[in-house]
Amino acid sequence: MGSESYWLDSAPAFTGAQSGALPDSVDVAIVGGGFTGLSAARALAMKGARVVVLEAGRVIGEASGRNGGQCNTGVAQDYAALSASLGAERARAYYQAYERAVQSVVALVAQEGIGCDLKRNGKLKLAAKPLHYEGLARTCELIRREVDADVELLSAEQVRGEVDSAGFHGGLLQRNGVQMHVGRFGIGLAQAAARHGALIYQDCAVQGWQGNSGGYRLDTARGSLQARQILLATGACQHGDLGWYRRRIVPVGSFVVTTEVLPQALVERLLPQQRSYVTSRTIGNYFRLTPDNRLLFGGRARFAMSSPSSDAKSGKVLQAAMVQMFPQLAGVAIDYCWGGLVDMTSDRLPRAGERNGIYHAMGYSGHGVQMSVHMGQVMAEVMEGANPSLNPWQDLAWPAIPGHFGKPWFLPLVGAYYRFQDYLH
Repeated sequence: MGSESYWLDSAPAFTGAQSGALPDSVDVAIVGGGFTGLSAARALAMKGARVVVLEAGRVIGEASGRNGGQCNTGVAQDYAALSASLGAERARAYYQAYERAVQSVVALVAQEGIGCDLKRNGKLKLAAKPLHYEGLARTCELIRREVDADVELLSAEQVRGEVDSAGFHGGLLQRNGVQMHVGRFGIGLAQAAARHGALIYQDCAVQGWQGNSGGYRLDTARGSLQARQILLATGACQHGDLGWYRRRIVPVGSFVVTTEVLPQALVERLLPQQRSYVTSRTIGNYFRLTPDNRLLFGGRARFAMSSPSSDAKSGKVLQAAMVQMFPQLAGVAIDYCWGGLVDMTSDRLPRAGERNGIYHAMGYSGHGVQMSVHMGQVMAEVMEGANPSLNPWQDLAWPAIPGHFGKPWFLPLVGAYYRFQDYLH
């Protein structure tokens, strides 16, 4: 069982990295070589800006290459709850932002000719309990009325035609979603950014920066450089002087297993529509097929940080949950097991904007595949002087999380609370 991400292991090598010294000065220094940073770098370079991407490890080596590969419309929390707490207008705007984000991914793939097995097949949220189905029915009605007519409530019988498992009581189908090989997409995005002129440095952790008359002087593991602007695209990064941001983001471990290649007949019986799927439990699971017919199955599994031992333990939990859901996979081997960090905000909404002259986009809370790509492009526009209203998250306050100073000591307590909620509801 491999401990590497399936996406990273099966993606081509990135050939556009810089090997020489850092430039003396640039227009924009982007900290982080994931989807946000690479998308912003491409957009800025296409506008003629001198751009450098400073990545502590390898491009897409963290969340961008270690996720579940879901790229769908839909905010991170229940739409009905979001509308009740923030009002219909803001909830609608946030939902539509995710719709635009999916379209940003589709358009970028087409523009750059990225071979990443892109296909449009939507997302199905599966009701794990009868009570959950009633909630999905209310949410479906509200979404149809307020923002998206192209959603459908499926009965338990209809779901059995989608998922060969007896454990679900219906589902909510949202059709505006795509699947892709996120590793190939990410490397294609990095190659495109480099092709348009962005300078991408790997193994180049940023250690800090100081403001000066020309912008900022950044210190990195490979030397120093001057930049007129900085964009932080770091997510839950544990490197560098990011204390203010770490107090506002909780790094939560998320874990994934991927089976061996499944026979075509089993694939057609298991998931005939081959959508992206997520269950309705608070500590739920998500799953989909990979382009080469493996079942990818993920979730929180354990409320712990990712590490080799933690990933292995979580893999066993996920394998047991997978077999419980699909008994027909009891004898199937697990080829890949890995973990990563999700950058969770307290309200599970992203944050993007500017603080003390430094720009940022992060906090995608498990819905980052599409939104990170989109926000990279949006922040490129904002940094070039476009109307800040292009940024859907600009007006969100971002207070520190009480008692949180960067290390999530409270994760086991949160996990216990969520398990109790799943038991009750």
